[in-house]
Amino acid sequence: MRKFPAGEIKEFKIFKKLTSPQKIQDFLDGIPMNFEKRGEEHKSPLMTLRRNNAHCIEGALLAAAALWYNGKKPLLLDLKTSQDDEDHVIALFKDGSRWGAISKTNHAVLRYRDPIYISVRELAASYFNEYFLDSRKKTLRSYSAPFELLKHDDSWLTTDKNLWNISDALDEAKHFPLFGKNLEHKLRQSDQIEIKAGDIAEW
Repeated sequence: MRKFPAGEIKEFKIFKKLTSPQKIQDFLDGIPMNFEKRGEEHKSPLMTLRRNNAHCIEGALLAAAALWYNGKKPLLLDLKTSQDDEDHVIALFKDGSRWGAISKTNHAVLRYRDPIYISVRELAASYFNEYFLDSRKKTLRSYSAPFELLKHDDSWLTTDKNLWNISDALDEAKHFPLFGKNLEHKLRQSDQIEIKAGDIAEW
């Protein structure tokens, strides 16, 4: 794995303190939510730190950058939903042979995952019952293969341009269904107490 290329940038010095996925998650939780009042955007980790806000893919990219700085592969995972909901992007990491995830979200669900999962599919499936609409419909349908940011040029770390190329490539990456379409009609709706908990907002 090649060396993190932007260690001299002053904003990235904070990564020296973020020596574990838990510390990265704690740091990410302290960054205000990006409600995109300036319009839709997908900022680089450098611009996220400078503007001090992030939505899910921006948070995942920042987490991936911090993981890379500290010697782990920068990996993303796309959780794809039915057409009436929005996808969620998380940063993947491994501890030994087990998978975990770092997540930026404004709600009580779809959050951090400890590294206890044997496979990426198992980790992705752990989000299934938490992924629902106010209509009580469960919407998570598929997950991507681990998306390797090292296969892209390093400009994703520092550019002041929107990273549409990364988000498009992630959306077009190979995805795996969590279950067959023949099971959709058998899914139980979320409980009202789950809907209520899902409304809790951090920002």
